[in-house]
Amino acid sequence: MTIFVGNLSHQASEEELQDLFVVYGEVKSAKIITDKYTKRSKGFAFVEMTDQQAAEKAIEQLNNSSVHMRTIVVNEARPKNNDADYSRSRSEDRY
Repeated sequence: MTIFVGNLSHQASEEELQDLFVVYGEVKSAKIITDKYTKRSKGFAFVEMTDQQAAEKAIEQLNNSSVHMRTIVVNEARPKNNDADYSRSRSEDRY
């Protein structure tokens, strides 16, 4: 299961995320999303865990917890929206 972690401090590291989630089960990957030009953190990350139940427990326990004095948002990652589908559905609503 892939988990979204939001409202991350720019000081947070992928190693810290790994350490935070491994308490609940095996972590396949932890990736902080960065700006492709500045390489600075965008303030969110994705953590992939091998076990569904462990991931759900991590979400339950870590959502609204504090990391680097910031309250993080932790939930199941959702597929990226396709803007073309959104635009088409919005224009269809008008008629």
